[in-house]
Amino acid sequence: MDATMWDQVVTLHGMVTQRLAKEMQRRHGIGLSEYQALCRLARADDGELRMQELAELIGLNQSSVSRLAARLESAGLSHRDLCPKDRRGVYTVITEEGRALQQRAEPTYREVLTNALDVASADARVSEFVAKLRT
Repeated sequence: MDATMWDQVVTLHGMVTQRLAKEMQRRHGIGLSEYQALCRLARADDGELRMQELAELIGLNQSSVSRLAARLESAGLSHRDLCPKDRRGVYTVITEEGRALQQRAEPTYREVLTNALDVASADARVSEFVAKLRT
């Protein structure tokens, strides 16, 4: 049962993230990973997270999150800061522009997620899993 359920998770994840990524790029000019990072930063204390913590929260490895942070920084959506207690620790800090973009993009994310799950609920490969998620 575990393998079957996991297959449904993977299939559903692919179906949903593909739609989310397409619409976030089309409507807001950002990738899904960028949006997810902005969400995590917006919810974090002081709007900042250590790079390693951000990587863990959004499921990226260290080098991928470093590239992601560089993209956010070059777009003016975040900036990097050093940890005052440990100068080796690097934080990513959301900017006001980053907060504004995250807030504008959130309704799109919610709408597309709901629609993607609605479509998936009619797909025999994942319909049972979607029903369990929604209860």
